Amino acid sequence: MTTASETRTSKPGGARVHVQRFGTFLSNMVMPNIPAFIAWGFITALFIATGWLQNTNWAISGILGGFGDQAKLGWTGAATVLAQDPSGHTFQQYVGLVGPMITYLLPLLIANTGGRMVYGVRGGVVGSIATMGVIVGSTIPMFIGAMIMGPLGAWVMKQIDRLWEGKIKAGFEMLVNNFSAGIVGMLLSIGAFFGIAPIVEWLSSILSNAVNWLVAAHLLPFASILIEPGKVLFLNNAINHGVLTPLGIEQAQQSGKSILFLLEANPGPGFGILIAYSIFGLGIAKASAPGAALIQFVGGIHEIYFPYVLMKPMIVIAAILGGMTGIAINVTFNSGLRAPASPGSIIAVLIQSPASSIVGVTLSVIGAATVSFVVASIILRASRRRDLAAGNAGDLSAAVAQTESNKGKSSSVLGGLVQEGEHETGDAQGDATERLVRNIVFACDAGMGSSAMGASVLRNKIKKAGVEGVTVTNQAIANLDGTADLVITQRELTERAKGQSPASQHVSVDNFMNSPAYDDVVDLVKSQQARTAPEDARQ
Repeated sequence: MTTASETRTSKPGGARVHVQRFGTFLSNMVMPNIPAFIAWGFITALFIATGWLQNTNWAISGILGGFGDQAKLGWTGAATVLAQDPSGHTFQQYVGLVGPMITYLLPLLIANTGGRMVYGVRGGVVGSIATMGVIVGSTIPMFIGAMIMGPLGAWVMKQIDRLWEGKIKAGFEMLVNNFSAGIVGMLLSIGAFFGIAPIVEWLSSILSNAVNWLVAAHLLPFASILIEPGKVLFLNNAINHGVLTPLGIEQAQQSGKSILFLLEANPGPGFGILIAYSIFGLGIAKASAPGAALIQFVGGIHEIYFPYVLMKPMIVIAAILGGMTGIAINVTFNSGLRAPASPGSIIAVLIQSPASSIVGVTLSVIGAATVSFVVASIILRASRRRDLAAGNAGDLSAAVAQTESNKGKSSSVLGGLVQEGEHETGDAQGDATERLVRNIVFACDAGMGSSAMGASVLRNKIKKAGVEGVTVTNQAIANLDGTADLVITQRELTERAKGQSPASQHVSVDNFMNSPAYDDVVDLVKSQQARTAPEDARQ
């Protein structure tokens, strides 16, 4: 059994944890602002010249889409710019919503979020000011520039504030704070205009050219060789929102759609794997797979199928081949999405598909699911006899499930946690029996999706057990502040959670939807409350 001291010194997967942490930092700048991307996607889909409303109300489309002639449409209450048609005629064209949102709103939201992550509200303000430099200094949407300047501006402000911390005379704090932030923001904005914007624009052109080269060389499907294993290692949000979304937005602005939005978000590969487990799996994996398939495909929570791949790593081949199939179909049909599909639900994917891409996108999902299902089924069938002979009933955590199947045995999940001090010689390494569990936090990469689902499952179990006074919430690992009594994470993310909240008790699970550890948590809380009830009565 792993002791508390071993837990503190052992750092398995250190490099992976660092990559996850960096990728999560990038994605956490984008994830909270996904509603703004969705709003922009709807506005684009409805009101641009080739949008859904082009034949129903041309006047509204022209005004909001930013292509209408003011002299013809007559609406004077909207901003316009001087434009020129192909014949050389100049006219006042409406600015609309589409262009300003993608040029200013979305990058500034990202910059503000990144700045707040580094230095609170003050960092968000300075980071946003600095980001205006890269926005105005470039001719392309500055999402990458915002992801650089937002945190950088906040970090610079934080370091400068430290120089005179505690040295400002009383009564001058507001004056110094406001003017220092304004001056720093101004200088950073000017520096970003002349220095950072050209570099980011050059970098964006290189990345865009690389993607175009992959498409032209018919090699884009091979991106799945990197994307699908990366997803399973919980780098999915970092890959999608940290890399593909910024590039996809630039492509969507130019052509109205981008295939990059579907490289990671296609729900087909995961859905096919879960259906294969539903038919050919064993034990808990087979029983839980149908519900997981529904949540993954309709709810868009891709993380739910990662444990099914991790329990049998060969299944990643099914994910890769399924992903390659989906990309190949989209390349063939020249299909893509107008904006990011988040979550990666089939509903979100179809809503963000332009009319010309509906067929290609639909076929890409079906094709990816079919290929991943066939390959995963072959792998599961081939290893079925060996798994049965080895006593592996297909549980997502074999050791825990085998122990828990016998109600008379203690749990290897929370048993080690609760009895941690008993196995040490002299030192009480754990506080599981001393610290009451009143605040339970489910933590995942983004703090939404899978952790919200796990929190809901445990919350219902606690309610049915009649336990009161215990809160169960969900949040991102990066936001853990050490106040949680018990933190529950998926096994691949536990090391990061321990680093963020070392004083908390930690439980690793393989599947947020159905884990034997939940019953142990309920039993632990009930036993603690029963033990403390007499003490409370005496007081």
